[in-house]
Amino acid sequence: MADGHITYTSENLTQAVLERIRPDADPRIQKVMTALIRHVHDFVREVELTPEEWEQGVAFLSELGRWCDDKRQEVILLSDILGVSMLVDAIAHRTHASVSETTVLGPFHRENPPRMANGQNMSPGVPGEPLEVEVRICDEAGRPLDGAQVDVWHTSPEGFYDSQLGDEHNMRGRFVTGPDGVVAFPTVMPASYPVPHDGPVGRVLSAMGRGPMRPTHVHFWIKKPGYRDLITHIFRDGDPYLHDDAVFGVKASLVTDWDAPKKDGKPAKLTYEFRIPKLDAA
Repeated sequence: MADGHITYTSENLTQAVLERIRPDADPRIQKVMTALIRHVHDFVREVELTPEEWEQGVAFLSELGRWCDDKRQEVILLSDILGVSMLVDAIAHRTHASVSETTVLGPFHRENPPRMANGQNMSPGVPGEPLEVEVRICDEAGRPLDGAQVDVWHTSPEGFYDSQLGDEHNMRGRFVTGPDGVVAFPTVMPASYPVPHDGPVGRVLSAMGRGPMRPTHVHFWIKKPGYRDLITHIFRDGDPYLHDDAVFGVKASLVTDWDAPKKDGKPAKLTYEFRIPKLDAA
């Protein structure tokens, strides 16, 4: 090593980068960046990434950003289809059987949905098969929770969220429970649908030989002061994509039979009892 200089190689570069992290850096930053650097360097070595592939990767990440706006989040979509979103969720919400299970938020949540009263149609003017929704929000012991905020959203019968059709809010609403903990309203039957696959994430799915479909579901985001938020879906049993969900969001406890009432000539109905723990029990 002439004149004390060093030559960085594939063998010593990783350690050199790690040693540049200051010892007085935030401990969490140290832990996250150390692991990230090690894994990224190991990935590059394992696949022997070429300069051309590196350039393609940089271009891909840049393109992800260009596809993001207030209605579409391509970076979250990439995280979803790679299973990263569900892995983060699973680690953050390790729980037990008395608490309802979580799943991904998804890229089509919108802030400040219309405020609605129990019984109000959540899909005004949208034609399709009727669906009744009745859910109860309870604590861990099954006691109903008064004053819980319940955001609900789903696709149209053709498989589109309102943000994909225009600026108007529809097929989504914000409800508040009464003393019985119940939120109930009519809407239309949503549909299975493809995640957006006309952009860079779609090319990744295609390159892996995977499909973009998600099974039929309704989203719920439940909040109550002093309790842990619950972000989840309820899935329609019998959907052909339950075992091939593009974002790996299905959990057995979240699949229910919506069609049973139709045997008696009644509309399809989604019913569920959500149980959320207090913050100090989460």
